[in-house]
Amino acid sequence: MNLRTEILKENSKANSIRITSWIGDDRKKFDQLVQLFLNDEYRVVQRAAGMISRIAEQHPNLLQPYLTQLIKKANETNIPVAVKRNVVRLMQFIDIPTDVQGDTMELCFKLLSDPAETVAVHCFSMSVLFNLSKIYPDIKPELKIVIEEHMQHPVTAGFLSRAKKVLAKIRLF
Repeated sequence: MNLRTEILKENSKANSIRITSWIGDDRKKFDQLVQLFLNDEYRVVQRAAGMISRIAEQHPNLLQPYLTQLIKKANETNIPVAVKRNVVRLMQFIDIPTDVQGDTMELCFKLLSDPAETVAVHCFSMSVLFNLSKIYPDIKPELKIVIEEHMQHPVTAGFLSRAKKVLAKIRLF
Protein backbone atom coordinates (compact mmCIF):
# COMPACT_ATOMS: atom_id res chain seq x y z
CA MET A 1 0.00 0.00 0.00
CA ASN A 2 1.25 3.48 -0.83
CA LEU A 3 0.30 5.20 2.40
CA ARG A 4 0.40 8.75 1.10
CA THR A 5 -1.81 7.88 -1.88
CA GLU A 6 -4.31 6.13 0.38
CA ILE A 7 -4.40 9.09 2.78
CA LEU A 8 -5.15 11.46 -0.09
CA LYS A 9 -7.72 9.16 -1.67
CA GLU A 10 -10.56 10.17 0.59
CA ASN A 11 -11.06 12.32 3.68
CA SER A 12 -13.46 10.12 5.61
CA LYS A 13 -13.68 8.28 8.88
CA ALA A 14 -14.00 5.00 6.98
CA ASN A 15 -10.75 5.64 5.10
CA SER A 16 -9.00 6.64 8.32
CA ILE A 17 -10.16 3.47 10.06
CA ARG A 18 -9.12 1.34 7.08
CA ILE A 19 -5.62 2.84 7.06
CA THR A 20 -5.15 2.65 10.83
CA SER A 21 -6.30 -0.98 10.79
CA TRP A 22 -3.73 -1.70 8.08
CA ILE A 23 -1.01 -0.06 10.19
CA GLY A 24 -2.12 -1.82 13.38
CA ASP A 25 0.86 -2.20 15.71
CA ASP A 26 3.42 -2.45 12.90
CA ARG A 27 6.28 -0.10 13.81
CA LYS A 28 7.55 0.29 10.22
CA LYS A 29 4.12 1.24 8.90
CA PHE A 30 3.61 3.61 11.83
CA ASP A 31 6.99 5.18 11.07
CA GLN A 32 5.80 5.87 7.51
CA LEU A 33 2.71 7.58 8.90
CA VAL A 34 4.71 9.69 11.34
CA GLN A 35 7.13 10.76 8.60
CA LEU A 36 4.21 11.92 6.46
CA PHE A 37 2.77 13.75 9.45
CA LEU A 38 6.06 15.52 10.18
CA ASN A 39 7.14 16.35 6.66
CA ASP A 40 4.36 16.41 4.09
CA GLU A 41 1.91 18.98 2.75
CA TYR A 42 -1.00 20.41 4.71
CA ARG A 43 -3.69 17.95 3.62
CA VAL A 44 -1.56 14.87 4.30
CA VAL A 45 -0.37 16.25 7.65
CA GLN A 46 -3.93 17.06 8.71
CA ARG A 47 -5.28 13.60 7.85
CA ALA A 48 -2.26 11.76 9.27
CA ALA A 49 -2.71 13.62 12.58
CA GLY A 50 -6.06 11.99 13.25
CA MET A 51 -4.72 8.57 12.31
CA ILE A 52 -1.77 8.91 14.67
CA SER A 53 -4.14 9.87 17.46
CA ARG A 54 -6.38 6.87 16.76
CA ILE A 55 -3.39 4.49 16.77
CA ALA A 56 -2.09 6.05 20.00
CA GLU A 57 -5.26 4.98 21.79
CA GLN A 58 -4.79 1.37 20.72
CA HIS A 59 -0.98 1.08 20.65
CA PRO A 60 0.53 3.83 22.85
CA ASN A 61 3.93 2.13 22.87
CA LEU A 62 4.39 3.02 19.18
CA LEU A 63 4.50 6.73 20.07
CA GLN A 64 7.41 6.70 22.52
CA PRO A 65 10.20 7.18 19.94
CA TYR A 66 8.38 10.10 18.31
CA LEU A 67 7.18 12.20 21.23
CA THR A 68 9.95 14.77 21.02
CA GLN A 69 9.30 15.26 17.31
CA LEU A 70 5.54 15.47 17.82
CA ILE A 71 5.90 18.08 20.55
CA LYS A 72 8.25 20.07 18.35
CA LYS A 73 5.75 19.88 15.47
CA ALA A 74 2.89 21.04 17.70
CA ASN A 75 4.99 24.06 18.74
CA GLU A 76 5.50 25.24 15.16
CA THR A 77 3.70 28.33 13.96
CA ASN A 78 1.16 28.25 11.13
CA ILE A 79 0.42 24.56 11.43
CA PRO A 80 -3.06 23.09 10.98
CA VAL A 81 -5.08 23.05 14.17
CA ALA A 82 -5.57 19.32 13.53
CA VAL A 83 -1.89 18.83 14.31
CA LYS A 84 -2.05 20.56 17.68
CA ARG A 85 -5.40 19.02 18.53
CA ASN A 86 -4.32 15.46 17.77
CA VAL A 87 -0.86 15.71 19.31
CA VAL A 88 -2.32 16.96 22.58
CA ARG A 89 -5.24 14.54 22.34
CA LEU A 90 -3.00 11.50 22.03
CA MET A 91 -0.95 12.59 25.05
CA GLN A 92 -4.02 11.96 27.22
CA PHE A 93 -3.73 8.23 26.51
CA ILE A 94 -0.06 7.59 27.17
CA ASP A 95 2.40 7.62 30.02
CA ILE A 96 4.56 10.55 29.04
CA PRO A 97 8.23 9.69 29.51
CA THR A 98 10.19 11.76 32.01
CA ASP A 99 12.49 13.23 29.36
CA VAL A 100 9.58 14.99 27.58
CA GLN A 101 7.33 15.84 30.52
CA GLY A 102 8.72 19.38 30.83
CA ASP A 103 8.30 20.08 27.12
CA THR A 104 4.80 18.62 27.25
CA MET A 105 3.80 20.84 30.19
CA GLU A 106 5.26 23.89 28.45
CA LEU A 107 3.34 23.11 25.24
CA CYS A 108 0.06 22.44 27.03
CA PHE A 109 0.26 25.58 29.19
CA LYS A 110 1.06 27.61 26.07
CA LEU A 111 -1.92 26.16 24.19
CA LEU A 112 -4.28 26.44 27.15
CA SER A 113 -3.28 30.06 27.76
CA ASP A 114 -3.84 31.09 24.14
CA PRO A 115 -7.34 32.60 23.89
CA ALA A 116 -7.29 32.12 20.11
CA GLU A 117 -6.80 28.37 20.41
CA THR A 118 -9.70 26.00 19.76
CA VAL A 119 -11.88 24.54 22.48
CA ALA A 120 -10.69 20.99 21.73
CA VAL A 121 -7.03 21.99 22.12
CA HIS A 122 -7.85 23.77 25.39
CA CYS A 123 -9.74 20.76 26.72
CA PHE A 124 -7.09 18.21 25.77
CA SER A 125 -4.37 20.45 27.21
CA MET A 126 -6.26 20.65 30.52
CA SER A 127 -6.47 16.87 30.71
CA VAL A 128 -2.80 16.34 29.88
CA LEU A 129 -1.76 18.92 32.45
CA PHE A 130 -3.99 17.37 35.08
CA ASN A 131 -2.45 13.96 34.38
CA LEU A 132 1.02 15.47 34.76
CA SER A 133 -0.04 17.24 37.97
CA LYS A 134 -0.22 13.82 39.61
CA ILE A 135 3.55 13.62 39.09
CA TYR A 136 4.23 17.35 39.53
CA PRO A 137 1.69 18.62 42.09
CA ASP A 138 3.36 22.05 42.01
CA ILE A 139 1.66 22.80 38.67
CA LYS A 140 -1.87 22.48 40.12
CA PRO A 141 -2.14 26.12 41.29
CA GLU A 142 -1.03 27.42 37.88
CA LEU A 143 -3.41 25.06 36.08
CA LYS A 144 -6.25 26.16 38.33
CA ILE A 145 -5.50 29.85 37.69
CA VAL A 146 -5.34 29.44 33.90
CA ILE A 147 -8.61 27.49 33.81
CA GLU A 148 -10.39 29.98 36.07
CA GLU A 149 -9.13 32.91 33.96
CA HIS A 150 -10.67 31.29 30.88
CA MET A 151 -13.94 30.77 32.69
CA GLN A 152 -14.25 34.53 33.28
CA HIS A 153 -14.76 34.99 29.53
CA PRO A 154 -17.48 33.53 27.35
CA VAL A 155 -16.76 29.83 26.98
CA THR A 156 -18.45 26.94 25.27
CA ALA A 157 -20.38 24.24 27.09
CA GLY A 158 -17.62 21.76 26.18
CA PHE A 159 -14.91 23.90 27.72
CA LEU A 160 -16.99 24.59 30.81
CA SER A 161 -17.73 20.90 31.32
CA ARG A 162 -14.08 19.86 31.03
CA ALA A 163 -12.93 22.78 33.18
CA LYS A 164 -15.33 21.88 36.00
CA LYS A 165 -14.24 18.23 35.90
CA VAL A 166 -10.54 19.10 35.96
CA LEU A 167 -11.00 21.65 38.75
CA ALA A 168 -12.94 19.10 40.82
CA LYS A 169 -10.16 16.55 40.33
CA ILE A 170 -7.52 19.11 41.30
CA ARG A 171 -9.33 19.67 44.59
CA LEU A 172 -9.47 15.92 45.28
CA PHE A 173 -5.80 15.17 44.71
